[in-house]
Amino acid sequence: MAKLKTIFFGTPDLSVPYLDLLHQLTDVQLVVTQADRPRGRGMVITPCPVKQRALELNLPVLSPEKLKDGFDKIAAVPFDLGVAVAYGKIFRPNFLALPKLGILNVHFSLLPKLRGAAPVQQALIQGYTHTGISVFWIRPGMDDGPLFLQKETDILPQDNAQTLFEKLIPLGLDGLKECLEQIEKGHMVQTPQEGEPTVAPMLEKEDALLRPELLTAAELNNRARGLACGPKPKVPFTHNGKTEWLQVVRTELGNNPSNEPAGTVLFIERNRGILVKCKEGSIWLNEVHPAGKKPMAADAFANGRGLKAHDGAFRE
Repeated sequence: MAKLKTIFFGTPDLSVPYLDLLHQLTDVQLVVTQADRPRGRGMVITPCPVKQRALELNLPVLSPEKLKDGFDKIAAVPFDLGVAVAYGKIFRPNFLALPKLGILNVHFSLLPKLRGAAPVQQALIQGYTHTGISVFWIRPGMDDGPLFLQKETDILPQDNAQTLFEKLIPLGLDGLKECLEQIEKGHMVQTPQEGEPTVAPMLEKEDALLRPELLTAAELNNRARGLACGPKPKVPFTHNGKTEWLQVVRTELGNNPSNEPAGTVLFIERNRGILVKCKEGSIWLNEVHPAGKKPMAADAFANGRGLKAHDGAFRE
């Protein structure tokens, strides 16, 4: 039996294994990515990871600045199915009408929960303890199309965005493979999404500014976990009358009640870090990354700056 003719839509590193799977199981007619962008210190115009992989596989690639600019070329390619993974562009109705079967998207949440651009990071930031992947049929709305299947996983207290991606990417590959096998057998599943939707908006630089005076310890810890991929999380650090933003690499919740004002250093412990009072509760800063230096243990940073308990160092 002839393989499905497909077009793959994707851009970043996490999309590459999905292209490899599609190349293995289907007849990939075209790969569509976002346009080449300046990257690295030299800001050299460079193709995205999916485009680089497609060229290695000798697959035809299209990288329009705007998806509509590539419509005629995509429409000229006969294909049965589209597959999108972190492509980063919106599909208009005229695109959705091109393939015989439709366009599937692998989304890293259990829809309708966490619709939007940053479901992995927002699952952590919003305090979820359970998530998964959804393979669904794209419709004109935002991540609201009917489901083909879902797979679930737990979010552990020690998970951050990086470790959660490492769980979800293979889970999504398993899900997409199952979908392709079902489609080959003529089984087209379209189950309406059920439940109250939540959103996972794109992360902005302001989201990465973690102020102990305004956040509870749980909120600050969840944000630091979620921002392990994306804008780098930072806390205000005031020393010798000057305030800077100190990048936080790793945190953990404290369990030390205190009446000190938020932003105060409660304790410095060797091989553990700096315990800081928050709006509610306290948080350990385990590892930090000062500007212009390498990441270091937070207690070593504290010693280098002469920090002591009761210092109000983490206030603006």
